[in-house]
Amino acid sequence: MTSPAVASGVPGVPDAASVPRLLSLDGDSSFDAHYKRWGPMPEGGYGLIDEVEKAGLKGRGGAGFPTAKKLRAVAHGRRSVVVANGTEREPVSRKDKALLSGSPHLVLDGLGVAAETVGADEAILCMDRQATGAIRSVVRALSERGAVGVDLVPIRLETTPSPYVTGEESALVHWLNGGDAKPTFVPPRPFERGVKGRPTLVNNVETLAHLALIARFRAEWFRRLGTEVDPGTALLTLSGDVARPGVYETSLGSPIAEAIKAARPNGSPLAVLVGGYSGAWIPAALVGKLTLDSASLREANASVGCGAITVLGPDSCGLLETASIVRWMAGQSAGQCGPCVHGLPAIASALDRMVAGDRQGRAERHLLRCMDMVAGRGACHHPDGVIQLVRSALMVFGEEVEGHRRHGRCSARPVLPTPSAGRVWK
Repeated sequence: MTSPAVASGVPGVPDAASVPRLLSLDGDSSFDAHYKRWGPMPEGGYGLIDEVEKAGLKGRGGAGFPTAKKLRAVAHGRRSVVVANGTEREPVSRKDKALLSGSPHLVLDGLGVAAETVGADEAILCMDRQATGAIRSVVRALSERGAVGVDLVPIRLETTPSPYVTGEESALVHWLNGGDAKPTFVPPRPFERGVKGRPTLVNNVETLAHLALIARFRAEWFRRLGTEVDPGTALLTLSGDVARPGVYETSLGSPIAEAIKAARPNGSPLAVLVGGYSGAWIPAALVGKLTLDSASLREANASVGCGAITVLGPDSCGLLETASIVRWMAGQSAGQCGPCVHGLPAIASALDRMVAGDRQGRAERHLLRCMDMVAGRGACHHPDGVIQLVRSALMVFGEEVEGHRRHGRCSARPVLPTPSAGRVWK
């Protein structure tokens, strides 16, 4: 693989140790600014999958699956298809929207080179139809790219419906095939039979942006930041009780407390939610001991997930917030299996009863039974995400649970966003 040519207006290899990498165009999302910053994509024939494996790139959509394995699974399959997943239906995440708004060409570079690498003849970028600002940016970018002819594989934009489960890869493929945006029972997985029955690679848009940089500058450059197991940088959405909410890029392995400090908490946090509404609560006392990598977060039964870090302020109630989130998550069910149709509403109802006051502990016992019955039995991972959130809440907010048991409702009100309440990222 060759590095970008050094010519007039075209850079050499940028400093591998500098951050940000992905969000580095200072508000100019044009193709000219993108080309000036990063230079052209290298031509084919450079063994990109092996280079991605050396780089250790993992998916940035939540699951953290090794990207090289996904590429190999569809490489040179029967007329394969590549899908960039930019649907981002997590209410406390906007990192994909920020990336598609500010650096659309980097995502499209990654989508194009992924399609070339696996031998696809079709590339699709999927975005939530409500993300109007990001969509305008991508439409402009596609027009600019069409004018200069940089994409060897045609790229088309599809705007998707907005339910939470749309972002699950089998739901996205089902919708692209003309069905409802609901997860499908597997196997086969999309890499086996996906869009139009073809082998289909589905990658998060941030993953593809990193892929575009690895294609240009190789694995060693990518690994200059991050850890041995979790190399590179990640985009984080900082929200909640902070003065500067927004999207930040940081090296994996850096302290979580530093990321939160950059967003300027308004007071001493009660707890932090890591990984969005399918993530886990972490007590404030533990946050200072953790770093943004899989090994460290595993100690707190958490993961980076979608990169959402939500700060809960000292005047909030963790049990109340969890009940509000779970009630919303129950309403986002695809309605296809018992664990979602019956289990999630039962879990939400038990939490509501705990918030209202549960002096005999019956609601909590019912909650634990429901979670045991639901765990691992869903058609997709939606119910398991809810259970992870609730289990972490019971561990972290023991004092709040006891307070509600003794005194009933507290004076706090839910502050974390749910789309039905009109408090969601635009």
